[in-house]
Amino acid sequence: MSTYRYIAQRSTHVPVRQLCHALRVAPSAYYAWHRQQGQSKPEPVWQVAVREAFAYHAQRYGTRRLRAEVQAQGHAVGRWRIRRVLKAHGLRAQQPRSFVPRTTDSAPAVRAAPNRLLGRPAPTAPNQVWVGDITYLPRQGGGWLYLAVWLDRCSRKIVGWDVLRVARGFSERGPAPRPGGAPAIG
Repeated sequence: MSTYRYIAQRSTHVPVRQLCHALRVAPSAYYAWHRQQGQSKPEPVWQVAVREAFAYHAQRYGTRRLRAEVQAQGHAVGRWRIRRVLKAHGLRAQQPRSFVPRTTDSAPAVRAAPNRLLGRPAPTAPNQVWVGDITYLPRQGGGWLYLAVWLDRCSRKIVGWDVLRVARGFSERGPAPRPGGAPAIG
């Protein structure tokens, strides 16, 4: 039996302060315990809705998105109350790791392609030199698409592009050659 329960049982015969003094317990601590014992209220519906929405969204939603979701269900509650509920239940939104796909092989054995345009004069006419680059685009269902673009260095116009699901395969190929011969690929 706890000290507080003992005090509660004997409080009808002996004053509470006297029992607290004899048992070396602060009266305020006993009264705080006593208030908690009488408060076995059911959990508010909005708190249950917050916890369910948090679990439904794989513990990724923070207070802003949880508030929008709970308010859409008809509960008028603010971010700070939601924050207190999450903290009381030990819940914390998981931050997704940022992911940037690797388009460059950083192994020390792999050498970067040499800059074949270094030291050469700027092109004076179109279709003398093409340059290219690769970038990635996020797909709506997850994953990535890789976009390769070739530009004419003189006119600065796009002369070709290609989209692949895998970054491999672009290598040094360019867009299909035009009539008049293929220019040097940089």
